[in-house]
Amino acid sequence: MTKRVHIVIIALVLFSLSCSTGLASRIKDLADIEGVRTNQLVGYGLVVGLNGTGDSSSTEFTIQSLVNMMERLGMRVERDKVKVDNVAAVMVTAELPAFAKAGSAIDVLVSSIGDADSLVGGTLLMTPLKAPDGNVYAVAQGALAVGALSFGGKAAKVQKNHPTVGRIPSGAIVEREVPFRLPENRALNYRLRTADFTTVSRMADVVNGYFGQPLAHALDSGSLQVIVADEYADSLVEFIARVEHLEVQPDMIAKIIVNERSGTIVMGEHVRLSTVAVSHGNLNLVINDSALVSQPSPLSETGNTVEVPQTDISVSEDRGNLVVLPMGVSIGDVARALNAIGATPRDLIAIFQAIKAAGALHAELEIL
Repeated sequence: MTKRVHIVIIALVLFSLSCSTGLASRIKDLADIEGVRTNQLVGYGLVVGLNGTGDSSSTEFTIQSLVNMMERLGMRVERDKVKVDNVAAVMVTAELPAFAKAGSAIDVLVSSIGDADSLVGGTLLMTPLKAPDGNVYAVAQGALAVGALSFGGKAAKVQKNHPTVGRIPSGAIVEREVPFRLPENRALNYRLRTADFTTVSRMADVVNGYFGQPLAHALDSGSLQVIVADEYADSLVEFIARVEHLEVQPDMIAKIIVNERSGTIVMGEHVRLSTVAVSHGNLNLVINDSALVSQPSPLSETGNTVEVPQTDISVSEDRGNLVVLPMGVSIGDVARALNAIGATPRDLIAIFQAIKAAGALHAELEIL
């Protein structure tokens, strides 16, 4: 009997640990080491090989770019005789990841800036990609993968997805490395992607508990400093790998996100209400204008045809339902109560705004 009790207790402990772990996130998903970041690159280029779907002759910069390229290749052409139906001017963007080495490949995004109809089947010519400092860090070239189509004539057109934007997987080669070295003073500063005092405090507790010594302390709501343990002084990468795999349960503020254009509402877990009564009803007013024609009888010798306007007005109001939401209800209770009165997403937006104005909504209401 005692053995069975021990087995049940162990099973309950393992179940609780699995449930708590399932709600946790890794530190690498919550914070980044200060200085370890991506860098944006941009460049101007030409896409060739299009089947008559390139820029029109009215796109002056495409013509000028093509003429300049041909002259650099040793060919002299007259600008007035250049046609760019198969050429499109594009902007090429990419992100240079941290610790990218010279010779490694990165993906690029190619977007038309002229009046080209489609980039399907095009090839990007060699395009230098620059950073804000003006230096070239990568060079892009290759065939585009558009994933769209666009066909049509004078009377009809068929289009799927967006044919003027394409990608080149591994289409750029890194030519210059961004200089960065991990700190030598054995102090790593982690920047939280979402600043929160509770989350950063939990991160410090988890790190200190794992290594068994006070290595981490919070600097503010968005920064955590971790001192490298003595036994990892010569293996900094291994220490960082151990830290970033530690799991922490992040906290969040109570917030409701409302998008009035699409009628989307997203509510956080910690949204709470004070005791409040909500009544919902819609007033519909319908006005129809019509015209009646009054004309004389067929055998009458006098009389004029007269048009008489007529207006029909009807008013209908849905029954208002009064629902009392008690204090401290959870987000699930709020959703069920508002669904019970038949509120649509757009009605919910007005309801939440009214509850917030009444001071009964204990959450941040953000309207997009």
